[in-house]
Amino acid sequence: MTDTALTSAPDAARARPIRASAGAVLTTVACVLPVFLLGGLAVQMGADLGFSPAGLGLAVAVYFGVSALASVPSGRLVERYGPTVVARCGIVLAAGSMLAVAVLARSYPVLVGLLALSATANALGQLASNAALAQHVPTRRQGLSFGVKQAAIPVSTLLAGAAVPTIALTAGWRWAFVVAAGAALTTLPAVPRQLAGRARRAGATRAGRATVALVVVGVAATLAAAAANALGTFLVDSAAARGLSPGVAGLTLTLGSAVCVAARVGAGWLADRRTGGHVALIAAMLVVGAGGLGLLALTGVVPLVAGVVLGFGLGWAWPGLMNFAVVRLHPQAPAAATSITQTGVYAGGCLGPLSLGPLAAHLGYPTMWTTAAVSMLLAAALMLVGSRLLTRTAAGAGRAGDQLVRSAM
Repeated sequence: MTDTALTSAPDAARARPIRASAGAVLTTVACVLPVFLLGGLAVQMGADLGFSPAGLGLAVAVYFGVSALASVPSGRLVERYGPTVVARCGIVLAAGSMLAVAVLARSYPVLVGLLALSATANALGQLASNAALAQHVPTRRQGLSFGVKQAAIPVSTLLAGAAVPTIALTAGWRWAFVVAAGAALTTLPAVPRQLAGRARRAGATRAGRATVALVVVGVAATLAAAAANALGTFLVDSAAARGLSPGVAGLTLTLGSAVCVAARVGAGWLADRRTGGHVALIAAMLVVGAGGLGLLALTGVVPLVAGVVLGFGLGWAWPGLMNFAVVRLHPQAPAAATSITQTGVYAGGCLGPLSLGPLAAHLGYPTMWTTAAVSMLLAAALMLVGSRLLTRTAAGAGRAGDQLVRSAM
């Protein structure tokens, strides 16, 4: 994939890229916080509302399923009204849903319904952040910015974990949601203002339409995300089932999370030093990540650690790079274009636990990890196909632009 004929706003027109990057990170964290808070407080909430780990898994699957359904409409809203308005709406919606959980969630069905509402905020915040980075951050630094934004998502997990001893075990889990809602609202001033002259253009929808190339990349993202999500969901239980102590399994998961954060930032940093081939690079990362998932099917501490490092470090470090590549190829409509591929990521987050969990229960974890590895390999193959299609689309757009310039002379 090349970046020929790609243009974006002049660097001089961009306002405070560091502030915009920080705003994108805070928006992302605030809008995704409800689902991670549920995970961190699952023990206390499950005892109060009467749901099991299976119920928790179903609620999370519903969350990502609704996020997938809301992704494309959210992208269109960003293109129509701008990232500033949509980001603030996403933050307010996330905060409101967390307050609603604190006050109204007296049963499991109500909790799932409110969590589904917060999933819309997730889609709004993610796509508004993508558009804000495309507007405010110079092209030469966008790779790092997207990597940092995606690496910030685990921060929500840390915040949720910190809420357990500090609030949930003292004042109760409902107050943890109240405090989290207040914290989300404090991020509103960090949302960067809309740049002047950024009204929606007539060609924005057409530029971000669901082309074959974007759909192929989105399907690849579904397969990759379904496999990679299994790491965080099943790693500890899988290791314990193979005879390892829960302490070792937990420390390995922590190691994997740290490697994932570093890899997402590192992949973005390297992307700024490449002129193209970003989607093809994702395919190579997925091949190595698939090898890591395959190692998890083996016994012993060494395969476990190696599998986690490779699986997290390369098999789950690509979302920021994917967003960056799609934005570079669709500068006229970054939110609409990334909404299509982001749908795939959310669909994988929904379908992965629903499909791999029963597989592990019936056939065992080695079979599940092998299946996840095959899914990631298929994702790598589709990424290569998508890379070629995107290259062809970019080349066609370049020729069309040259013809338009010549006709206007």
